[in-house]
Amino acid sequence: MQKHTSYNPAEAVQLKRSGIATAVMASPGTRFDSEDQASVFFARELDHVKAKSYDREYPELTALSTFPQSSEADPGAESITYYTYDRTGVAKIIDNYSTDLPRADVTGKPTSVPVKSIGASYGYSVQEMRASRLAGKSLDSRKGESARYQIDVLTNKIAWAGDKDSGLMGVLSEGQNIPEYAIEAGAQGGTSWKEKTADEILADVNGMAAQVAAVTKNVERPDTLCLPADVYMDISTRRIPDTHITVKKFLLDNSPYIKEIISASELNADSVDTNPYAKAGTGGKGVAFLFKNDPDKLTMEIPMPFYQHPLQVENLETKIPCESRVAGVIVYYPMSALIAVGVSEIKGD
Repeated sequence: MQKHTSYNPAEAVQLKRSGIATAVMASPGTRFDSEDQASVFFARELDHVKAKSYDREYPELTALSTFPQSSEADPGAESITYYTYDRTGVAKIIDNYSTDLPRADVTGKPTSVPVKSIGASYGYSVQEMRASRLAGKSLDSRKGESARYQIDVLTNKIAWAGDKDSGLMGVLSEGQNIPEYAIEAGAQGGTSWKEKTADEILADVNGMAAQVAAVTKNVERPDTLCLPADVYMDISTRRIPDTHITVKKFLLDNSPYIKEIISASELNADSVDTNPYAKAGTGGKGVAFLFKNDPDKLTMEIPMPFYQHPLQVENLETKIPCESRVAGVIVYYPMSALIAVGVSEIKGD
């Protein structure tokens, strides 16, 4: 069995008190020298599973690996309040001894977002513990990893599309007030990049950056472009005519501000869980999301990252409750981002 020596003494005591360790110890082929030894053994096994669940990473959940994250809020908070500020006033040329200096100030608008819990659990029956000891194998850590994954999946979904029932906001939620860019149809009559020439695609990207610059007087300079997976694959392999340079490489090499282009399947035209513009059948629209990857502009609020509570014993099962506290995505400067709907689409036959 894999060597793992650390364990939670309180969990070992709880296992001993539950009688589960006694039951396993008495089973043929799974004997221990004492109840204490059996309790410590399974406490170590559970600690090993917990450790693997914490360490597991899932890079395919794009929001978790792309958006800035913040855990500054206390896990006990029921809401997070933040302020958006606007500068007011003017300056003017003055004379000596002037007393009518114009006033400059800032005005702040508070906004509150709710904090919600996400929960899952996993557990092991007495028989699974017997089998683990008898076969000389560790408890199946995939159960803990599955609980972690399910919480991460929901967190990722909320980061993109929010959750209307709980009031949590994602970057594509309507209430974020992120501007939308109207993609012009190409020579073939569609907005999908697969139907457009390389020059038309470059014109769309330049148009998106130009809109942000115009609206913000060049104050905001988005540097990260998220694209549907199929669109990303297309620009990563399609070459600029008469060259060996792909559209993606040309953008990264020549765009003054875009530093990273990311494949996000959550933005696909059929990703109905994470893309509000998607549809399972025909008519779904893929989305491009351009934003400034800066925690001063937007953050995923996770007051309590994935946490595994102490074990609980219910009948013949040892259960591990898992929890996370999230508040969705806070966009402090909506004009630092842009949504372009229609870079891919699902058409009918």
